Amino acid sequence: MPKITENIKTIPMLDLKAQHEPLNEEIKTAVREILDSSRFILGPNVSSFEQEVAAYHNVAGAVGLGSGTDALYLALRALDIKEGDEVITTPFTFFATAEAITYVGATPVFVDIDRQTLNIDPLKIEEKITSKTKAIIVVHLFGQPAEMDEIMSIAGKHGLKVIEDSAQAFGAKYKGRPVAGIGDAGCFSFYPSKNLGAYGDGGMLITNNPEISEKVKLLRNHGTTGPYQHSFIGYNSRLDEIQAAILRIKFKHIDTYNSKRRDIAALYTSLIGNAVACPVEKQDRVHVYHQYTFRTPVRAAVEKALHDNHISAVVYYPIPLHLQVAFNYLGYKPGDLPEAEAAAGEVLSIPIYPELEPEDVKMIAGVILKALQK
Repeated sequence: MPKITENIKTIPMLDLKAQHEPLNEEIKTAVREILDSSRFILGPNVSSFEQEVAAYHNVAGAVGLGSGTDALYLALRALDIKEGDEVITTPFTFFATAEAITYVGATPVFVDIDRQTLNIDPLKIEEKITSKTKAIIVVHLFGQPAEMDEIMSIAGKHGLKVIEDSAQAFGAKYKGRPVAGIGDAGCFSFYPSKNLGAYGDGGMLITNNPEISEKVKLLRNHGTTGPYQHSFIGYNSRLDEIQAAILRIKFKHIDTYNSKRRDIAALYTSLIGNAVACPVEKQDRVHVYHQYTFRTPVRAAVEKALHDNHISAVVYYPIPLHLQVAFNYLGYKPGDLPEAEAAAGEVLSIPIYPELEPEDVKMIAGVILKALQK
């Protein structure tokens, strides 16, 4: 007899197909129009998307780029951060944050995180400032706005530039202001898994300083100031016209997407908040939950239970940056940044995306609670 296999439902970390389906025809139309026009590089969709994002964030300018990593790198270039300089940042973030610092020859200086928010702890920044410190890269991790008032005050006191790594925080707000538009420059990633994701790589820099945006526009296109005229060494990092068109369509829905993420997060917290350390959202913040990340000292058991039940769960991030092999040359050792190291041993991210059904959220929560009872 043929073997009968049970139809087991799998719940992924996100479901890009579910988000695409209602936008399918609109996206196909937009792509066909671009194919018909043959304007593939720095076309009208890139320009329009830049204007729309700048208006959304109430800033002077936005520049479409090839990736979020490029946005960080070109922000540092535009702010004249160079070899021999130091840039303060968090060790608990994706590798690109610190990687971009090394691209300009500067040295990452890691400051420990706040236990509740998992963002850089502003109370620990000043002790790491030296005569070589030129900037701070703030990360709004998982969509949680960092303590921008305190950070901007420290930066002003010491004459430092502030770059906001907002790759995971499109639409998040700090005291009523969209993040990324508070510091000297803000950087977004449009990697497909982001709250506002393209169908490939993409990024953007926004700023209230026209000099910065104009310099980044030159930098992204080989330093070109005129036909075959190059005033300085630039880079090749242009947001693709097709990706810009797709992003413009999805951008119209970003507030709805984020609202649904917040509803799902609230449901998770109501269900498991007494059993694990859930994300904390301060009263004057709008967290957009790129990830729903909780903490538990028995993470391995919970993670196994979820995987056994065909539910995705991922550790973001298992090794803080100061302990990555690539940064051995900086001389950090275990115990130097205890909060980041503790978080790396306890955090677990579970599925969250706008199309996730409440019944699935309840089922996921049930698996977590059952695992904790063992």
